Amino acid sequence: GSGDGQGQILQRFPEKDWEDNPFPQGIELFCQPSGWQLFTERNPPTFFVAVLTDINSERHYCACFTFWEAVESAQPQSHPRNGEEEEEEPSSPVQPAQLFAPKSLVLVSRLDHAEVFRNSLGLIYTIYVDGLGVSLENVIGNLLTCIIPITGGAQ
Repeated sequence: GSGDGQGQILQRFPEKDWEDNPFPQGIELFCQPSGWQLFTERNPPTFFVAVLTDINSERHYCACFTFWEAVESAQPQSHPRNGEEEEEEPSSPVQPAQLFAPKSLVLVSRLDHAEVFRNSLGLIYTIYVDGLGVSLENVIGNLLTCIIPITGGAQ
């Protein structure tokens, strides 16, 4: 085909909406404003932050880190030559060109901290690409967890 496609949410944290901070509808369209397209070359990762405003005029900062992954190729295709049927004389398989699809990591926050977003998404990307054997759920949980000591308590 043309290489155009639609974005799909593969995983999200939290899995269910929080009452005071619902999941932005259509975020998969936002991640790739020019459309989800396949490329014949692996592009370098990109990062951008945009501000979405909800119906209550509250800002949501959306940090998007996009990288490209090789697409699993289908089985080699055979094409008959000069109108001959494939069964009579099989033609040589035609190997499709290697294609790369965009994959985006998105962080949505009410806080404006672009550098923290970039570093957090970069860490998740590195763990994913290097296959470090750490579950992304644990990584994200550790990034979002903050222990606040009690006043006068142990440091």
